[in-house]
Amino acid sequence: MQKILVANRGEIALRIMRTIRRMGIKSVAVYSEADRHARHVLFADEAVCLGPAPSNQSYLNGDKIIAFAKELGVDGIHPGYGFLSENADFAQKVEDAGITFIGPGPEAMRIMGSKLAAKDCVKAYDIPMVPGIQEAITDVQLAKKIAGQVGYPILIKASAGGGGKGMRIVDKEEELEEQMERAISEATSSFGDGSVFIEKYVTSPRHVEIQVLADKFGNTVHLFERECSVQRRHQKVVEESPSSILTPELRKKMGAAAVMVAKSCNYTSTGTVEFLMDDKLNFYFLEMNTRLQVEHPVTEMITGIDLVEEQIKIARGEQLGFTQDDLKINGHALELRVYAEDPLNNFLPSIGTLEKYVRPQGEGVRVDDGYEEGMAIPIYYDPMIAKLATFGRNRTEAIANMLQAIKDYKIEGLSTTLPFGTFVFEHEAFVSGKFDTHFVKNYYTPEKIKEKQKNNAEIAALVALKHYLDSQEILKPVDNKSTSWKRRLAH
Repeated sequence: MQKILVANRGEIALRIMRTIRRMGIKSVAVYSEADRHARHVLFADEAVCLGPAPSNQSYLNGDKIIAFAKELGVDGIHPGYGFLSENADFAQKVEDAGITFIGPGPEAMRIMGSKLAAKDCVKAYDIPMVPGIQEAITDVQLAKKIAGQVGYPILIKASAGGGGKGMRIVDKEEELEEQMERAISEATSSFGDGSVFIEKYVTSPRHVEIQVLADKFGNTVHLFERECSVQRRHQKVVEESPSSILTPELRKKMGAAAVMVAKSCNYTSTGTVEFLMDDKLNFYFLEMNTRLQVEHPVTEMITGIDLVEEQIKIARGEQLGFTQDDLKINGHALELRVYAEDPLNNFLPSIGTLEKYVRPQGEGVRVDDGYEEGMAIPIYYDPMIAKLATFGRNRTEAIANMLQAIKDYKIEGLSTTLPFGTFVFEHEAFVSGKFDTHFVKNYYTPEKIKEKQKNNAEIAALVALKHYLDSQEILKPVDNKSTSWKRRLAH
């Protein structure tokens, strides 16, 4: 493989290209008109413009991407995450064009891309699943019957897609019809597929996922877990590895289940099997993400494995260079997604220009980003500025390193989730490990950050005042009083 096109933008495109370059392979960037001066464009060996800023006219234009790849003699296409990364039709077209798709096969993507098909695929392998119906429905009366059987609260969930779209929690029967109609409508507009299914809503749930790697020779391993329970709007903001609550026995059991999920659909490449865990540490299969995850850095930090490099090696037909027994957890890693969002205003997007942008540095600090000072955050795409990850010999050290890194990260010109990150990593519930996916709902309010900022400002003012008074004391003129020494000198 001599040349790889990265069909993505921003920090993930740049991160993938760094590994491509280290492997001695040429890279091709694609970009929209809004990203003409983006870092991934400047870093690549070659770059081509896909079209106007809107993603449906640029980064989602699979046919144009493939045409450019053929024109430039590209051997492989890496989709990153988002955009076309889980589009089975695109993967098939890439393969049909004689180009290697750096990811799983189209059929595995189709199966795992549908939550219903995925559940149907793995049910023969005795993998725990949340009680509910494993088929799409639209009939409200049938939904009421099913809900009565599994018991409220229930979760209505879109079969296609993710990111919290087409998802509704229903606490009682009177709410069911309205919430079901909303879920179907949202799923249809977001994914073009309005099919939903119903399952028991797990109270106090934790979101724990397992990273898997599988080559084309039947070798599949897991690279341990990531805890992703701190979320807003059903989307992850903080991730860590390993989880603070898994025992070695439970880790082994969940890892084995994840490997079976991958094998059930003849999966190859990197993938993530997501589980829901209740307060009694029972775990249930949720779904499989057939791509590189946003939070992959924490796995790389505790294992020393470059997941992008492994993807490329698998795509070009190499066997895994290690077995499950070779893999060990080394230390602890955390990640904060730094979004251009205002945590003081319901995490609404805060688009603007990076008037000041200084990255934190130091041992155990990793910043994956795609911006420089003076650049604007486009309104057309996901508002993530960077992924800030820290490593420590243990969880306490990783948290301390994260809090320092957040302090050292200087971003001005727009609001970010950095203050929210400080709130999370200092909170007793997170530090103790006693939290779930309701962390934001249970503990966070904008007023708490405002109060902290006010206290910090007052402390800073007092420190400045003390410094001023101390300086004044040092510089205070000495009284010129007459002394016998002076009188003797005068004589």
